[in-house]
Amino acid sequence: MTQTAAALGEDAQTAICTALNQCVAETAVTTMLAQNFHWNVKGMAFGPLHDLFQKIYEDHFEGQDDLAERVRMLGGHAEGMLAGMVERSKVKEHDGRATDREMIAYMLEAQQIVAETLAGAGELAADHGDTLTEDLCIARGQVHEKFAWMLKSHLD
Repeated sequence: MTQTAAALGEDAQTAICTALNQCVAETAVTTMLAQNFHWNVKGMAFGPLHDLFQKIYEDHFEGQDDLAERVRMLGGHAEGMLAGMVERSKVKEHDGRATDREMIAYMLEAQQIVAETLAGAGELAADHGDTLTEDLCIARGQVHEKFAWMLKSHLD
């Protein structure tokens, strides 16, 4: 049965909010990762990579906001402490000291991790009949998969 945020039970809301906060954490860490690489990329591919990393962090900043706002719509608390996000995230920080190819590979892995986490959160939402959250997770997951494909194309 399809349900809106207001119709979901407390257990469903809690489970979905926990999953969404994981998505927010990983998106936030990936946002900063992209910005760090944007600042520090160098080499023959500087221009296109500088632009691509900027495109990624600008998209992800909006994406994390959409996810956090959905947490609030479900009655949850959007966890916004950076230390907690870094600790919880499966995407790990990077100091930005890497070759352009290493940056691409690292960012590719981050995109794949976030897409996988979003797919899981979407599946959980679907299990509870929350198609609106499922749709948000699907849309965001597609964005991360597209960025992963773009990054992988640089390495092929």
